[in-house]
Amino acid sequence: MRETEPSDLTEPTRLPDLPDLPDLPDGLGLVVADMDGTLLDGDGRVPDALWPLLERLDAVGAAFAPASGRQYATLHRLFERAADGMVFIAENGTYVVRDGVEVSSTTLDPAVVADLVRRGREIAAERDLGTVVCGKRSAYVERTDAAFLAQVDTYYAARTVVDDLTAVDDEVVKVALHDAADSEPVADLVRPAAGGQQVVVSGAHWVDVMPRGVTKGDAVRRLQAELGVGAHQTVAFGDYLNDLEMLDAADGSFAMAGAHPDVLARARHTAPPHTEAGVVQVLDALLRRLGA
Repeated sequence: MRETEPSDLTEPTRLPDLPDLPDLPDGLGLVVADMDGTLLDGDGRVPDALWPLLERLDAVGAAFAPASGRQYATLHRLFERAADGMVFIAENGTYVVRDGVEVSSTTLDPAVVADLVRRGREIAAERDLGTVVCGKRSAYVERTDAAFLAQVDTYYAARTVVDDLTAVDDEVVKVALHDAADSEPVADLVRPAAGGQQVVVSGAHWVDVMPRGVTKGDAVRRLQAELGVGAHQTVAFGDYLNDLEMLDAADGSFAMAGAHPDVLARARHTAPPHTEAGVVQVLDALLRRLGA
């Protein structure tokens, strides 16, 4: 990897002043970042300037963990060049993996999965909706039109088409529903079939049904305990409703500019938008403050 000085972050892509930063009196121990609308740029790519920042984080003893509704296989592909030792908080915290080894997982009862699939089929009779059953090995779909698969493939690198989603043979950590128009009404439509599990609006077009009580925030707290890092040494970045609990786990919580209003209200700080590499800008400023 090329050694890159902080000055490589040129002025056109870095705001000259970022006053809204946490103090971090005990240093930085953990950085957690959502992907879509947060870390990834407008083309869905990891900003090139992140890679040297990961080296600088390592130099101050801080771990970096992607935290996303995306599956583990997709996250690993995005971070393949720096994946050794990295903890991936996948599927909104229901599946956590390090170096290909499961750290923790929480699964849905097969009966609940079947009920959700059947409810998704009913909703699809009235709306442009598709269902994804998210297992540990793969994501599974019945719907095969190009428009839907293009959305699925953005988030699920390991994807399998099956004839019947109620017959999937895998440990299911999440059921995701994609609505071409607006996800928020779908949350109410699917909730009666969720069997008391949590229904989360995770994006403008996505609703996730996950085991009750499991969030990105829970995964972050477990990771903090493992690393011996407190909330006061943690910085987290997010933009949507599935990031709220994760932000609560970090004293250095950042909502991205343009984030969902509830996220902006909950976070302690605001970062520049993801289209301007806001996460990179903030981390660069924090590391400069720490002398790294």
